[in-house]
Amino acid sequence: MTSPSATAPDTHPLGSAAAATPSGTRRGTEFEGTVTVLARQAVGDDVVALKLVASSGEPLPVWQPGAHIDVVLPTGATRQYSLCGPVGDTAHWQVAVLREPDGRGGSQWIHDHVEEGGELRVRGPRNNFPLRPAARYLFVGGGIGITPLLPMIAEADAAMAEWSLLYGGRTRSSMAFLAELESHGERVAVRPQDKHGLLDLAGFLGDPDPSTLVYCCGPAGLIDAVEAHCADWPAGAVNVERFAAAAVRQPADDAAEQPIEVELRASGTTVTVPPGLSVLKAVEQAGVPVLSSCEEGICGSCETSVLEGEVDHRDSLLTEDERAANDTMLICVSRARGGRLVLDL
Repeated sequence: MTSPSATAPDTHPLGSAAAATPSGTRRGTEFEGTVTVLARQAVGDDVVALKLVASSGEPLPVWQPGAHIDVVLPTGATRQYSLCGPVGDTAHWQVAVLREPDGRGGSQWIHDHVEEGGELRVRGPRNNFPLRPAARYLFVGGGIGITPLLPMIAEADAAMAEWSLLYGGRTRSSMAFLAELESHGERVAVRPQDKHGLLDLAGFLGDPDPSTLVYCCGPAGLIDAVEAHCADWPAGAVNVERFAAAAVRQPADDAAEQPIEVELRASGTTVTVPPGLSVLKAVEQAGVPVLSSCEEGICGSCETSVLEGEVDHRDSLLTEDERAANDTMLICVSRARGGRLVLDL
């Protein structure tokens, strides 16, 4: 899925406030294989929806609102896109992709080369942006950031929860899935910027409400504005999914910029990670395979269980509670306090 921002990378928005699986990471039962593009449909300016089926004909794994899949392109690039079709449909998956002229090329490749009948290599689903139970939801979507919110809205509606959506975009024609959304009537406020200006977040979000959860996906400016507006809301009330990493977290202390020793317990290997080299790269150089994608601390692909040591978290994905638990880390960006870590690799 692509960003509504012309300057955003063409990775799919990947979020925070996710719940870890029992294994300590967000990886559940993942499918990895080939899917066939059953249908390709334009759903907005430079936005195509792809309906996918397993090429083997077998059912696809179940998923929950907020989940995404990795699309592994023939170019070698991997991109993440939110699943935005019906949650209960194990025969089909649907993603939507915005062409991003200023991106890294993945979305353009999909727009230019993926046709009906074609095949794609995918893996997942994985959920960094789960919908938690609540009596009331306020959804805020920006551009292509509407895609993870679509199944959330369906779930909230089915649960008979109170919900509202504020959906912004550059122009009305750039905003995807409008017919589907506007069938919900006054619960949905569509506000293209060329007619309405910036979204009225203060009017939509209102005052803190302990019965309400806020879910937001879109460009960084929108997410930052929502988080700023909700600064006084209860902890955990605001859940966001980002297209790109937030401001880089500063090292916890000077020691964090020193070489660290990382024991890979399962592999029986220990590597030394110098400053300037990520733990991920050091592990890969040691010949230990690790699933990874964004290498910016936002997608969660490289999330790894921590067995010993204190982590210096520098990602944009984990919640503060998850960081405090110190039992998992994103090894593409995070390092160690105290000079040593033991990982379950």
